[in-house]
Amino acid sequence: MTKRRPGSTPQHAVERDMGRQAAVVLYGLVLIAVVVGVDVLFFRDRFWQRLMVNVGIVVVFAAFYLRFLKPL
Repeated sequence: MTKRRPGSTPQHAVERDMGRQAAVVLYGLVLIAVVVGVDVLFFRDRFWQRLMVNVGIVVVFAAFYLRFLKPL
């Protein structure tokens, strides 16, 4: 059994936090890929439609983040 110093963080907590950070970074990259993909495929020369769809995509991703990935 190893002794912990006062104020030190257990290893499993550090690993859990790193996993959460990796999930959030991956989630952000997927968000960017979806927005850019939809822009290029469907709304290349339509500014207002593209803006509305991008806002909608971000709102949907934010709702899923708050529901499933939000820290407790």
